[in-house]
Amino acid sequence: MHICVIGTGIIGTCTGAYLQRDGHRVTFVDPYEPGDACSFGNAGSLSPSACLPVGMPGMWRKVPHWLMDPSGPLTVRWPYLPHVAPWLVRLLYHSSRKEVERIATALRALLTPIFESYAPLLEWAHAQELVRHDGCLYVYSSREIASQWQWGMDLRRRLGVEMRDVNRDELESLEPDLKGRFRFGILAPQNGATTDPSKLVKTLNAKCIANGATHIRQRVTGFKKKDGLLQNVMLDNGETLPVDGVVVAGGAWSGNLAHILGVTVPLETQRGYHVTINSSNLTLSHTIMAVEHNMMVNPMAMGLRLAGTVELAGLKPPPNYSRADALLARGIEMFPHLDTSRLTKWMGHRPCLPDSLPVIGRAPTVENVWLAFGHGHIGMCAGAPTGREIAGLVAGRAPSIDLTPFSPSRWSGPQSFQRLYRR
Repeated sequence: MHICVIGTGIIGTCTGAYLQRDGHRVTFVDPYEPGDACSFGNAGSLSPSACLPVGMPGMWRKVPHWLMDPSGPLTVRWPYLPHVAPWLVRLLYHSSRKEVERIATALRALLTPIFESYAPLLEWAHAQELVRHDGCLYVYSSREIASQWQWGMDLRRRLGVEMRDVNRDELESLEPDLKGRFRFGILAPQNGATTDPSKLVKTLNAKCIANGATHIRQRVTGFKKKDGLLQNVMLDNGETLPVDGVVVAGGAWSGNLAHILGVTVPLETQRGYHVTINSSNLTLSHTIMAVEHNMMVNPMAMGLRLAGTVELAGLKPPPNYSRADALLARGIEMFPHLDTSRLTKWMGHRPCLPDSLPVIGRAPTVENVWLAFGHGHIGMCAGAPTGREIAGLVAGRAPSIDLTPFSPSRWSGPQSFQRLYRR
């Protein structure tokens, strides 16, 4: 079949790669270069442990303070608040203990086969050197402080994530540059990272192109259907692309396409920021999650990347780089000796749903359309697992995991939050 994959980020590229390996002809449609949008600037984490949702129990108590702190982990631009308020209410609805356990169970199933799913693609594209599998350290200023996050860590352990306590001496032995700032850690040895997320996407995409895929650098403006099947993709240059099927994997821009297809999905963009310190003089051996700072620190090929924070402001406003400056300030607080003479700043759009679960499945309105977006903070982690599952659905194979929690229909069915909220 000829499959159009809308999007050339990590989700679209991995999906296209798996489809091509199944023998399909693939056409990517995206005005951006592969790996140049959200996939360019993410933290690079490949973490089977990243199964906790954004909304956690007790979060409702913290949100008002966060919203008043311009450098806090969550901020909303005030003109955007009326638009995003219903989405935030949904986020809080999904932050009960029962909901968090349900969501974490689903995410754990999706993320467990990260390295298993990436392995054939990395070998196929000769890109093994772009991924390391050396664990992640969650670090805290003390064991007592760490107890504030114990419920979430215990949930991870109950779901089968290997987590090992690391005392101060061992922590400083593993990462000497953390000495004096952190006195307790938890090692997730099954985790890893990519040393260059953009290059990883570009390398996998280039292999697809070398094997016969094409890339049309246009925006999708609509679709033409006949007898319940999608037959043509309409492009913004006025042309149409005849297809046998479509995968919508356009990240934060997917919501409008889903709407055109008649699918209700409350997709929001969480604007994420990073600072990459090209002049870094640190010698970190692991990805570091500084939990109290809500910041991930990842040593990459181009330097030390500091990533985190959430800003809700929509797709159109320009970046607010004071958010990146706040990350840099936290990085200097963590590493007072850090050389910051050369650095870059970035903002990108994470596609997020209020239950922290992506949409993965067949569109309920069109038989030959599949949806794969809304991965939020786990896009790089879930790229290959999602691509493998979508390719399986296209081929008619049984899913490797239970995809029910990721159903595109969950926002419009009888148990949807819309119905509950209207009551």
